[in-house]
Amino acid sequence: MTATREEILERLRGIIDPASGKDIVTAGMVKALNVEGAQVRFVIEIDPARAKEMEPVRAAAEQAAKSAEGILEVSAILTAHANPKAPPDLKAKAKSAPSGPQKIAGVDRIIAIASGKGGVGKSTVSSNLAVALAAEGRRVGLLDADVFGPSQPRMLGVSGRPASPDGKTILPLRNHGVTMMSIGLMIREDEAVVWRGPMLMGALQQMLNQVQWGALDVLIVDLPPGTGDVQMTLAQKAEVTGAIIVSTPQDVALIDARKAIDMFNKLHTPILGMIENMSTHVCSNCGHEEHIFGHGGVAKEAEKWGVPLMAELPLHLDVRIASDSGAPIVASNPESAAAQAFRKLAREMIEGGLA
Repeated sequence: MTATREEILERLRGIIDPASGKDIVTAGMVKALNVEGAQVRFVIEIDPARAKEMEPVRAAAEQAAKSAEGILEVSAILTAHANPKAPPDLKAKAKSAPSGPQKIAGVDRIIAIASGKGGVGKSTVSSNLAVALAAEGRRVGLLDADVFGPSQPRMLGVSGRPASPDGKTILPLRNHGVTMMSIGLMIREDEAVVWRGPMLMGALQQMLNQVQWGALDVLIVDLPPGTGDVQMTLAQKAEVTGAIIVSTPQDVALIDARKAIDMFNKLHTPILGMIENMSTHVCSNCGHEEHIFGHGGVAKEAEKWGVPLMAELPLHLDVRIASDSGAPIVASNPESAAAQAFRKLAREMIEGGLA
């Protein structure tokens, strides 16, 4: 049995910072802790002037983590902010950049997951698709661009503030094989983001260009609902491979899905296809199948626009529970029908050269 994140933290509480006399966890020095199988990665934020003094502490922390059950590999890195207590300033005005869409360093493809309205399961689709692509062997990143309602930290089971070696470059977090960044990692879970358009655009550009994404086959961007600043900034500043529109089958959702498609057409962003989410529900007690929100509406809309219907995904309680618990259904119950639907979608995207 492999040690959990909490068990690793408990072992790190035995490592004392000689300057403060507190353990490195209580002192808030342990950042970006990720436990993935038998591998553990974390950084220790310090004053850069203490680098030599803190090397024994780093080594001791590495050994403490490695002593946990089932852990075979540990990577502990010393890093520092210009102000160690402050996260990278995502509200700062973005530096002037070349006009027109730019390629993100190391990222082969960018796929936007969009919807015209909220509540259609776009973020759930984004997280499960990202995990499914990773399970199929792709190098996957997930950018939570829903600044006002960031949900990916909860859905991917990621917490802790991202580290920054120099106050500018941001080190993303990772779980379930997916490299992830979200504004939700920079604020409290119950804290509202009250920003105007320029702040939104600056934050998105910084999360695109200042995050060390590494080499990725595909970066999934979970967009907010609607047709606003974030969508426009992404299309105008980054080379987006295309957008996938998520909708439920009922007319009220499709009305807004049409607006999302029209927006991307105006922004000259290709529509890769549509996904009908909550397409059908199968009773877990009797097996009766019911189309709660109707059926086939997204297929007709996709045909109308001349784009493929990429998937019809089921509505199931386990999908919601898995997302709330921080382990998407693809990771927590890979043999389930819902997980297999996402894996099938991921394979088809890979075969079609989209991921």
